[in-house]
Amino acid sequence: MRILHIAPHLGGGVGKAHAAIAAALPPWIRQTFLLLEPPRDRSYLERIEASGGHIIMARDLNHVAQCAAEADIVQFEFWNHPRLFECLARAEFPPLRTVFWCHISGIAKPVIPPALMERAGRFVFTTEASMISRSVAMLSEAGRRKLAVINSGFGFEEIPARSLHGGTPSLAYLGTVDFVKMNPVFFDAIDRLKNDVSVRVWGHFDPAGPVVARARASRRPQRIAFCGHTGNPGQALASADIFFYPLQPDHYGTSENALVEAMSLGLPVLVLNNPAELAIVRHGETGLVAASLLDCVQLLEALLASSELRETLGRNAARHVAETRTPARAARQFVELWQDLRQTPARKPDFRAIVGEEPADWYLATQCLPGERWNPGPATESPLPVKGRFAHFAAAFPGDPSLARLAALSSPAAPESR
Repeated sequence: MRILHIAPHLGGGVGKAHAAIAAALPPWIRQTFLLLEPPRDRSYLERIEASGGHIIMARDLNHVAQCAAEADIVQFEFWNHPRLFECLARAEFPPLRTVFWCHISGIAKPVIPPALMERAGRFVFTTEASMISRSVAMLSEAGRRKLAVINSGFGFEEIPARSLHGGTPSLAYLGTVDFVKMNPVFFDAIDRLKNDVSVRVWGHFDPAGPVVARARASRRPQRIAFCGHTGNPGQALASADIFFYPLQPDHYGTSENALVEAMSLGLPVLVLNNPAELAIVRHGETGLVAASLLDCVQLLEALLASSELRETLGRNAARHVAETRTPARAARQFVELWQDLRQTPARKPDFRAIVGEEPADWYLATQCLPGERWNPGPATESPLPVKGRFAHFAAAFPGDPSLARLAALSSPAAPESR
């Protein structure tokens, strides 16, 4: 069976997930990954190729349509990337059998256009949490029957030995070191702990940014060390006693690779009660879930005080991940889904009618659902091309008149828009 994956790129969690799944697929599944922009990092691409997958760069949108015509199934790796929306709106696709694997939750912005789920052959989330999104609530019964959930976050296959150490207990955070996702409660909770702790923060960070400034402004900044990016997250977490992972309530994550990997190592985890985390952690069984800063402090103190609690939660977490979040399980689910979809007739898609014709339409399709008014916010005003934000669309389509009009509407003197 010929599967064509159309993706903006294969970096980050998307590439990591596909590299793991590709190794677990049967040999009669032939995968081609068509990338809409040049890759910055080939590490996951090389793993996919080693498992028999093919990686090609799209020459133009005609090339995309030609490749799609040769596939049995076309799977769009979906998130709010401007190049993907351009592809959906402007490629002249032939009749297709389509799958969308959605790498955003859709609970908060960016939203998922409900009509895209209705028109897809199958629409697959990476977290059960997406089922509570407003987009799903707007679907017809036929649209709901097209939905599925296949996890994209997996534990470690080879578990590194945990480092035994005495002295000061160690907490770890690994992931996005930016308040767009990381919750400032992380530093507030650590500051309020009665006993001394050692805290290591892993991930790319800006030494002059607000996260580091918040840590330095705390009463006990000496507790916190910023360690930067690691190419070996298992080893980075091996010396930790607790994985503390509080995220913003409106964060965009779904499968939370770092959280699942920490659980697979047998680390006790503490998270906030956001939908994506609640779909992964069972409070009191596979980890702890806090609802407030006070909760975080009290639960951290409880974990630090009891090695038995840490060991029980960590053991349960590792078993749960090994049973439910593996590449082999995801591969089986995809094969079943693709085989089922292959029995249905190909249909000519009209994605342009859903996402619009211009870059401003595509951006707005990620910001408000049908019937809602668009209210410009910090994402529109930010000068940095953070992924999926207004500046990212502006950087992808420089000088575009529709985005210029949208930027003018978002100025303080402009009236409220769509």
